[in-house]
Amino acid sequence: MTEKLVVIGNGMAPGRMLEHLLEQAPGRFQVTIFNAEPRVNYDRIMLSPVLSGEKEYEQIIIHGDGWYIRNGITLYKGHRITEIDRAAKTVTSEHGVTESYDKLVIATGSMPLIIPVPGHNLAGVLSYRDLDDVNAMLLAAQSRSKAVVIGGGLLGLEAAAGLQARGMDVTVVHLMPTLMERQLDPAAGYLLQKAVEARGIKVLTKANTKAILGDKRVEGVELADGRVIPATLVVMAAGIRPNAALAKEAGLSTGRGIVVDAGMRTSDADILALGECVEVNGHVYGLVAPLYEMARVAAAQLAGDAEARFVHNDTPTKLKVTGIDVYSVGDFADGDDREEIVLRDASAGVYKRLVLKDNRIIGTVLFGETSDGAWFSDLKKKAADISEMRDTLIFGQAYQGGVPLDPMAAVAALPDDAEICGCNGVCKGKITGAIKSKGLTSLEDVRAHTKASSSCGSCTGLVEQLMSLTLGDAYQPASVQPMCGCTPLGHDDVRRLIRAKSLKTIPAVMQELEWKTSCGCAKCRPALNYYLVCDWPDVYADDYQSRFVNERVHANIQKDGTFSVVPRMWGGVTSAKELRSIADVVDKFKIPTVKVTGGQRIDMLGIKKEDLPAVWADLGKAGFVSGHAYAKGLRTVKTCVGTDWCRFGTQDSTGLGIRIEKFMWGSWTPAKVKMAVSGCPRNCAEATCKDVGVICVDSGYEIHFAGAAGLDIKGTEVLCQVRTEDEALEYIVALVQMYREQGRYLERIYKWAKRVGIDEIRRQIVEDAERRQGYFDRFVLSQKVAQVDPWAERASGKDRHEFRPLASVGFAQAAE
Repeated sequence: MTEKLVVIGNGMAPGRMLEHLLEQAPGRFQVTIFNAEPRVNYDRIMLSPVLSGEKEYEQIIIHGDGWYIRNGITLYKGHRITEIDRAAKTVTSEHGVTESYDKLVIATGSMPLIIPVPGHNLAGVLSYRDLDDVNAMLLAAQSRSKAVVIGGGLLGLEAAAGLQARGMDVTVVHLMPTLMERQLDPAAGYLLQKAVEARGIKVLTKANTKAILGDKRVEGVELADGRVIPATLVVMAAGIRPNAALAKEAGLSTGRGIVVDAGMRTSDADILALGECVEVNGHVYGLVAPLYEMARVAAAQLAGDAEARFVHNDTPTKLKVTGIDVYSVGDFADGDDREEIVLRDASAGVYKRLVLKDNRIIGTVLFGETSDGAWFSDLKKKAADISEMRDTLIFGQAYQGGVPLDPMAAVAALPDDAEICGCNGVCKGKITGAIKSKGLTSLEDVRAHTKASSSCGSCTGLVEQLMSLTLGDAYQPASVQPMCGCTPLGHDDVRRLIRAKSLKTIPAVMQELEWKTSCGCAKCRPALNYYLVCDWPDVYADDYQSRFVNERVHANIQKDGTFSVVPRMWGGVTSAKELRSIADVVDKFKIPTVKVTGGQRIDMLGIKKEDLPAVWADLGKAGFVSGHAYAKGLRTVKTCVGTDWCRFGTQDSTGLGIRIEKFMWGSWTPAKVKMAVSGCPRNCAEATCKDVGVICVDSGYEIHFAGAAGLDIKGTEVLCQVRTEDEALEYIVALVQMYREQGRYLERIYKWAKRVGIDEIRRQIVEDAERRQGYFDRFVLSQKVAQVDPWAERASGKDRHEFRPLASVGFAQAAE
């Protein structure tokens, strides 16, 4: 019989618990989740990259709406639970929804510590715990003003780095003498402060906050020694405490958190708890690795394994600030019964310290060079006797045996039970086993199947080494290729930084991203122009000089210097009137060749450049607009006759093709986009080799994408099937907008899809309705400025200099 499982909270720990539970006991529970946040489950570890602009919210979603639907889970978003009635076995939300349970899981997380100084409740004082906090900080960062972060621990430093990346002048105020004093010894804390300050962030240690100044909103921070730091934003990052209030009100046993046993059960046998809200064996936890272990234990208990137990293990600490490598694990306090091995390299900014007791590692601190962290942690976890390698231990695994080993040999030497991914508790053997048994060939595949490297990402290098070791030459890691010689940055980094830094002109991009040349080159300028057109459609003015000649003159140049013109024919449909107009233009301008294209259009070839505006004017009078046959944009939507005429037609393919083309024409994309709509599976419009295609079937519309029929030949992938034309249009537009926002300039859809992953595209477009709507809305916004016929503009005189023939100047005239 199905039992009712209610989960209070929808963070990373309960999400992982449900993943395990669905695998171990499918169908056993009818699951209902109440989430205080108005959204789905996301990766909180990645909030710092969202703040800094390295990632967007959509990229850190763990379970989109589709996941809950597929698994039959009811999710109440924005429903904070206000009461647990243990006698009636019900929970009630603030919106009045009451749900009964057989088993209840409490995962209410933690609350930020707010220092109760005067002014702590002023507008502009924020905490740093969830996406709402990040969004508030992003809004504040638009001022490019001054920010103070109170707290120099992990969260505080990540917040400071993110705000600084967004253009704010940031000061970190920390009570203790060194940063991250709970995770680092004073020497590493000193190096960390230097590294943080080198990024342009001011650091004040031994600084006690006395008050936050301001009338209605923040104006500054006053320290106990009288110093005042001006600020329009103050971020409290002084720590967290378990959120156990709801459990306490329900009469459950609480201490520092909700008290649970090693099986994650509370004082009520039908109620489990896990995550940052719990206290287990006297410990509370704030790092993800132990939370995921709690999730594993709780799922096993719910599935009937009464022997599953949570065991405490020290968890490594890593700082998620780009360019600063920090690693620490264990106990590194001084003591008479302890020894230490220290390595310092001042010029390289490297510091390593191992704390030993009875010839066993009990603590590790690494700064600047952290690649051996997993090995040291494994030695600590196994309490390995290091006496025989003591002399070379500090140099790392590669140096054991007296001579440096190849890095691959060091990875190969790791035992199968060596932990590679601390966040998710994934060992070497699980990764290599999955690679071999499932035929995994990419980092994304390994993340999807093992979870390794899918959280904070600090173990990515080790995972890639394991892939190279296991696959040999078959593994080709994606390396970042610079856009051009003007910058070391790749396309993805440039796109990310344009958004993160709100760069809205080409000079601004080149200045802020430190271009090596004054004006860029023929490779980067067209790419930058496209990225700015895409990201700021209602602000950025298209830079005429940053386009290739075909896009400047809105026609295709031919080998003899003449041009070809292709009028747009919606869905490939034309009329006698239109054909007569084309014939008149051909005769009037003595156009030598007229040809029907493979995209169901008419191409007029051999037009002189100076005649183009007049040709366009005559075509415009007949109702034609540019077919954009020259453009990195939507070129054609090819159709068959569908139900209008065909005996086999299942839907109005011609009508849908015309509708799509009229909705999407004029949009710029990373590379050309060709579409087709076939009225039945016989596929007369050849939709299964297009960038985007539709196959009409009796039950609706099958949407395809990522095909190719040029230098590469590739059949399409099926995105999904929908029932109505409206849905088909919505999904296609959202897909193209996702490609517009993520594609690299000149990268066709099929190459983008291979790089991003077909499953990821389906997840964002098919499974996540909210994200799909966002893509659709942004496309509609861009079309408000994009759907302007360039032929009509040039026919009326715009850019007329482009179409004037060069004057012939003799030597005498030149001399004058």
